Amino acid sequence: MSWQAYVDDSLVKSGFIDKAAIYCRTGDSVWAQSPDFQLKPQELKTIVAGFDNNYEILASGMHVCGQKYLTIRADDRSIYGKWSQEGIVCVRTKLAILIGHYPAGIQVQQATGVVEKLADYLIGLEF
Repeated sequence: MSWQAYVDDSLVKSGFIDKAAIYCRTGDSVWAQSPDFQLKPQELKTIVAGFDNNYEILASGMHVCGQKYLTIRADDRSIYGKWSQEGIVCVRTKLAILIGHYPAGIQVQQATGVVEKLADYLIGLEF
């Protein structure tokens, strides 16, 4: 399966994620993304650093596509952000970072479950 198919079929078609992207683990390149979901280099840099320095991203939050999100969870695998009724789910695997956006009306657990499940699958494949 192509990286774009993971974004389109595994994340967006779930109905719980409306926009998503997959980047290399270092954030140096985008592997696949929704057409209207392009993170700025500094936004991605903050997320990449947040996996290893949880304190900073918890204290300062993060920006995704120009919108600031309050970080509600951050550890070496997952970072979750919330703004109003929308949210961001970031999960790191061995080689990739998956980022999914969920709209108002979707529960945090529904969105995180979709992204975390794909991450588990990719980790099982050594990605």
